[in-house]
Amino acid sequence: MTSPTMRVEKIEYNCQDLSTLGAELVFTQDREGNYISFLWQPDRQPLLSYEKLENNSSLDFLSPVPLEPYLERIRRVMTRRIPEHCQYVLSYKGNIFPFDLIISPVIKPDQEVEQVLVMGHHLQSEQLPLTSPSSLPPNPDPFQRVLTHIARNIRSTLDLDTIWNQTVDSIGESLQVSRCLLLLPSTQKDSVVAKAEYCVSPFTPLLGYTFAIDQYGCLQDALTSQKPCVYHDLNYDYFQCQSTLLVGTFYQKELNSILVLHQCDRPRHWNKGELELIQELAEQVGTAIAHATIYKKLEQASKEAKEASRLKSEFLASTSHELRTPLNGMLGFLQLVLDDMADDKEEEKEFITQAYNSALHLLNLINDILDIAKIEANKIEFKFEPISLNRICQEVAKFAQPQALKKNLNFNINLPPTYDPILIYSDDQRLLQILFNLVGNSLKFTHQGDISINAEIISKPIQFREQKLPGFVKITVEDTGIGVSLEKQDDLFDKFYQVDGSRTKAYGGTGLGLAISKKLIETMGGKISFYSMGEDLGSTVTLTVPLTQLPIIKE
Repeated sequence: MTSPTMRVEKIEYNCQDLSTLGAELVFTQDREGNYISFLWQPDRQPLLSYEKLENNSSLDFLSPVPLEPYLERIRRVMTRRIPEHCQYVLSYKGNIFPFDLIISPVIKPDQEVEQVLVMGHHLQSEQLPLTSPSSLPPNPDPFQRVLTHIARNIRSTLDLDTIWNQTVDSIGESLQVSRCLLLLPSTQKDSVVAKAEYCVSPFTPLLGYTFAIDQYGCLQDALTSQKPCVYHDLNYDYFQCQSTLLVGTFYQKELNSILVLHQCDRPRHWNKGELELIQELAEQVGTAIAHATIYKKLEQASKEAKEASRLKSEFLASTSHELRTPLNGMLGFLQLVLDDMADDKEEEKEFITQAYNSALHLLNLINDILDIAKIEANKIEFKFEPISLNRICQEVAKFAQPQALKKNLNFNINLPPTYDPILIYSDDQRLLQILFNLVGNSLKFTHQGDISINAEIISKPIQFREQKLPGFVKITVEDTGIGVSLEKQDDLFDKFYQVDGSRTKAYGGTGLGLAISKKLIETMGGKISFYSMGEDLGSTVTLTVPLTQLPIIKE
């Protein structure tokens, strides 16, 4: 089979010169694939020699199948000046032969590369008749081996860090680029960050670098296109790249990363085989990242479910104790009255009062449990209206001051001086419930010092329930109580959470107060946060409530 693009040219080496190289197949070619010299000696017996090439130019010649990827390879070797090892099928006189080849650049004294030297070894596979392209064995394209190797690596793990790093390392080494980055989109989708990187010296590493998408047109292209995007001479001097290739990785049409290849040492033409490899890899990586992400979410969900189960078990154990305590108190005092154990009317009244207080405590516990159930079912109803913060604080004072007085605690309420009442937009009973919870916690956990409620007017327009409101009031409940260690503060607003079992037994409670308060205040358009310097250093709970109107502040 004669190739129309490969012909015999001048002979630079004689047969003796090539035979000294010790290879079964040796030849030289130029950039277009034209043979310049040739020697094939199966079992060291010359089959073709210079004389045959020189005297019979119409001889059916040895031709790579398929031809175009082979020509791309020898041009790449000449451009990079780096030898490549591959396996390829060569056809000769209607037969095909698989060869193991080493393609090396021939560098002239003036550093020019105009030829490649190819040395090969016949793989001794069965000779097949070359009847049609469909009868050829699979193309032994090294890009396919690279794809198979990388795909096997990233599919063998469900660890995201491993997938990211194996992807960039494998691509960087296989394609011999200066830098390979894997970028992940931010939560806001307005930027991407380099989570994994392959980078060779002396070029600047970019691991951890954040790219704002609106500043890089190439990133915007990669977000929308599911094909590789190639750029040359981008004016991003800091990145030192002369040629750039980007491709997004998708799963079910949703982008989950961007692969970026930088060639920094020279301009680079990305050939068809390389583009197809990157395209295939992007699909493999997109699927691998998606599967690993789903697995990670399932792991986290399983962990949270186990933790929730544990907390609920602890909650039920502590709540059963909490419910029995006031119930036993009620029964005990009422039994004393029924048995006529009181010495006089005054003592009988005291027994009944204690039973009443135990009943109120039991009612509050039951209300907490019912509230959290309603919150989870989204069945809590709210009545929003303008209410006076001054009146709310008076109600809280009536509740807190007698209890603070019994414990010798100072209790203060500090509101900003205004000419008119501070009107907030909220649900009267729910806001009282929140403040009773917060102040009740301070009273429970503070043994000496102070408890104070402070308020501050913030003039910052907000949108709530399709209304534009002029601002909000920031309310803080501060105490000098037992505090909470820094590592446990983030969990305080979780349902059923209590700092530790010893405190539960010592102070009682269901652990639902802060969880209920958080849900209620957020539904009413505000926020709540907890802060403590640490154990025995007091605590501060801050919440915000929308204002109906801005009061006039006294100077």
